[in-house]
Amino acid sequence: MNKQTIHDRIDRLRQTLAAQDLTAIIVPSADPHLSEYLPEYWQARLWLSGFTGSVGTLVATADFAGLWTDSRYWVHAADQLEGTGISLEKLAPGQPNHIDWLAEHLQEGDSVAIDGNVLSIAEQDRLLNAFDATDITLITERDVLTEIWTDRPALPVAKLYPHDEQFLSQSATSKLAAVRAGMAEAGATHHLLSSLDDIAWLTNLRGADVDYNPVFLAHMLISADRATLFVDSNKVGADVAKSLHDSGITLAAYESVQEALAALTPADLLLLDPSKVAVGTLSKMVDDVGFIEQMAPSTLLKSVKSEADIDHVREAMRQDGAALCEFFATFEQRLDNGERLSELDVDSMLIEVRSQQPHYVSPSFPTIAGFNENGALPHYRATPEKFSYLDVNEGEGGLLLIDSGAQYQNGTTDITRVVGIGHVNGEHKRDFTTVLKAHIALARAHFPDGIASPLIDAICRAPLWQAQMDYGHGTGHGVGYFLNVHEGPQVIAYSASTPKERAMKAGMISSNEPGLYREGKWGIRIENLVVNTRVASPTETEFGDFLHFETITYCPIDTRLIEPSLLDQVEIDWLNEYHRQVYAELKDRVDGAAFEWLTERTKAI
Repeated sequence: MNKQTIHDRIDRLRQTLAAQDLTAIIVPSADPHLSEYLPEYWQARLWLSGFTGSVGTLVATADFAGLWTDSRYWVHAADQLEGTGISLEKLAPGQPNHIDWLAEHLQEGDSVAIDGNVLSIAEQDRLLNAFDATDITLITERDVLTEIWTDRPALPVAKLYPHDEQFLSQSATSKLAAVRAGMAEAGATHHLLSSLDDIAWLTNLRGADVDYNPVFLAHMLISADRATLFVDSNKVGADVAKSLHDSGITLAAYESVQEALAALTPADLLLLDPSKVAVGTLSKMVDDVGFIEQMAPSTLLKSVKSEADIDHVREAMRQDGAALCEFFATFEQRLDNGERLSELDVDSMLIEVRSQQPHYVSPSFPTIAGFNENGALPHYRATPEKFSYLDVNEGEGGLLLIDSGAQYQNGTTDITRVVGIGHVNGEHKRDFTTVLKAHIALARAHFPDGIASPLIDAICRAPLWQAQMDYGHGTGHGVGYFLNVHEGPQVIAYSASTPKERAMKAGMISSNEPGLYREGKWGIRIENLVVNTRVASPTETEFGDFLHFETITYCPIDTRLIEPSLLDQVEIDWLNEYHRQVYAELKDRVDGAAFEWLTERTKAI
């Protein structure tokens, strides 16, 4: 985006703030559903700043504009913000976030605007707590951007469609009954859902209102005897309307959710997740309605996949693994033939091979293909305006990090592999092998059933910490079943809090993705998906039940990047057994060059 365009938009924003007697504005990366990926209509922070990262908060005053983002995006954001007049503010432990900055720099009587439609209840509470001490007014009733974003895109209109019945293990009716049981346990008369993956899971419907996640814009209000889906009726065909009716779900206009909530009375108790419901959605409710603020029952329910679901995901992983064999065989052959390839070619080649697999729908997130220093940016994304060719000088080499995934009707995939280009040196191998040791440590771990997921992060990091290395992102996230590639409640990250909802349970699917990033040099990450599985034959029984991980990603880890002397025999045995399994799962699904590639890359070390 042109830097002058950013200057002009910030100037117009400041003029609007002055005209409305506002001191500051907060523009988060959010929509009324607090989603990770946003429809263009809600990409206000991107429109104002030009920063393309998925996480970031813009604050503007009459004489300041700053964007807060975490370490995954610091280099990326610094490049995109340079020359815009917007400063990069780094989110890091011990450093002030945007709320701290506003509380420190604004004066008594000042006012801060944020569109309540993109502000969660939880975030509003944090703002009010910070502003009360200095008598700063928070204004959530205005969308200030309306006056300056005159060509704002329309809301999406993609049709809803059923999740293929052959891949369903539970009806929408039974899911709704389970949610109502959770409501009754909490003592709620009503339950509001705004999180799109929860609604898609509960209705057994999918959509295409955002990129990468097969969800649709909607709210849902549930009581003991009624469930209403608030969605644009133009998206609902006759077949979908019938399936909803048969499941006991009625339809209402998307924008009418506020009026429905306004009909609640002080005798009602509304269950909602304060981090997943926007303030604006509740703007017409009467003041005396009681709230029960906790994680939505559906979030916990959908995190535990059934055995049938897991079987379908295993098959999706086999399909994905076969596609990756085709990709890597072709990719390496084109390089060997002297063809000049770029990071963009990696993305297009991956989409091509995956789209030929059964039940393919789309990528599950933007492909990260980062060569050398670009790989050191954990959320790097090549664009036509800025990308690198996979070029190395004679006698030299580099590392290409490829993080990619796909949405299939029978599962969601997410995998990271690293490829050596040219001559791989000892430093490359040492770093790669140390990350592999971390990956194996978590893959082999046993842990108590119900342990808080953040606590097992240290198991993975221990080999890196032993070498005085570390990485700035979490080790693992939950993964949906033909849903969001990033799904809660579990998260494997020692910096995360440990509420009871983050307990590890059998049937959860998570990522195992330690990394190592040397700024300006290279990045390494090795990622497989794993499913929590009960230890089948416990040697001890008096200490409770234990879980371990079953790795369900089937793709070789490049042994050419390994320094074998750094692995112990247990680690070598794990790797050889993993490659034996990968070969067994994929050998009948590929042929020709892809089969030769698979055979070579799964040889024991």
